[in-house]
Amino acid sequence: MSSQVSTFWSAAAAAVLANAVIRAPSVHNIQPWTVRVAGREAQLWERQDVELPQYDPEGRDRTISCGAALANLELAVRVLGRAATLSMLPDPASPELVATVTAGDRLSPEMTDLHRYSAIDRRRSDRRQFAGTSVSAHDLAEVVRAGTTQDVYALSVRGEFHTDAVADLLTSAAQDSRRDRSAQRELSTWTIRDERARRHGVGIAVSCMPAGELPWAGLVRPATGLPRRDVLRQRMDQERLLIFFTDTDSRVDHLRAGYALESAWLTAVNAGLTASILTQPLHVPHVRAELRKRFALDGYPQVLMRVGHSLGTPAPASLRRSIDEVLQ
Repeated sequence: MSSQVSTFWSAAAAAVLANAVIRAPSVHNIQPWTVRVAGREAQLWERQDVELPQYDPEGRDRTISCGAALANLELAVRVLGRAATLSMLPDPASPELVATVTAGDRLSPEMTDLHRYSAIDRRRSDRRQFAGTSVSAHDLAEVVRAGTTQDVYALSVRGEFHTDAVADLLTSAAQDSRRDRSAQRELSTWTIRDERARRHGVGIAVSCMPAGELPWAGLVRPATGLPRRDVLRQRMDQERLLIFFTDTDSRVDHLRAGYALESAWLTAVNAGLTASILTQPLHVPHVRAELRKRFALDGYPQVLMRVGHSLGTPAPASLRRSIDEVLQ
C-alpha cells in the first residue's frame, strides 16, 4: 500500500479514503472499485472485470454502485479536513476512471458531513420486514432532500393509487426474476454460504438473505413468496419507498444516482432508520416504462429504496474487500 501513497496523502489518510469506499453498497456486493491517490487527487476506478452479465448486462447497477462509493470517498476527504472538488468521468480516454476528488485548502468539515460519515460503518442492507412504525414526515423530508442532488430526484411513493401500482409492478418483476434461470444461477455464484471461511471478500452472505423474503425486499430467489396484492400493499404502507430518477439515462446519470442514494441512505441511518435497495425490477423493461407512466416521471427511474424502522436487531454486516485490495 505504501508505494501507492503520494507525498500529499499519508498512509493513514489513504487508508481512511479506501475504508470509506469499501463500506459502500454495491449490486450483489461485488464492490466494483479501486482507489488510487496521486498528488492531491483521490481517484475512484471502476473494476470492469467484475460483472454480472445476466443480472446487470449493461453495467448500470455497477456504475450506480460506484456512485455510492464516490459519495463516501468525497465525505472522507471532507472529514480529513480538506475542501473537496468533485469531477465525474474526467477522462474520456480512461472510461474506468469514474471520478476524481481533488483535495483543496484546509477546511473544517460541516456537522452534516460528520454525521453522514459516522453513518458509513452503521449502514446495512436490511432486506428483512420492517417494523410497523411509520416514518415521520420530518425524517422522510430529510432523506428525500439528501437524495435530491444534481440532476437526480427522489420521490416518495404515497397514496393508495400509487402504492397499488408499485405493488403490481414489483410482483410482476419478481415473477420474471424467479423464472430467469440464468440470473438465478448467477445469484447463486455470488451467494456465500460458508462465512466463517472468509474474513474478507465479496458476495452476499447467507446471513444477509433472510428466509421468507418478499418481492419488495431486494433479492428474488426461486423460493421468494408472492403474496396477495392487499398483503403486499399493507406491508408497503408500513414503510416508505423512494424512487430515484434522472433526466436522462447516461452513464454519468447512473453515477449521480448512486451518489444521491448513498447520501439519502446515510441520512436515514442518522435518523435511526434502516433501508435496502431494489434495482432488479428496473431491469424489466415494461416495469421501468410503467413506473415512468404511472408517476408521470419526466426522466428515468434508476433505483428504488425502502426506508423504515428496523424490526429488532440491526441487520448483519456484509463481507468487505481488504484495504490492500482496494487501495492498489
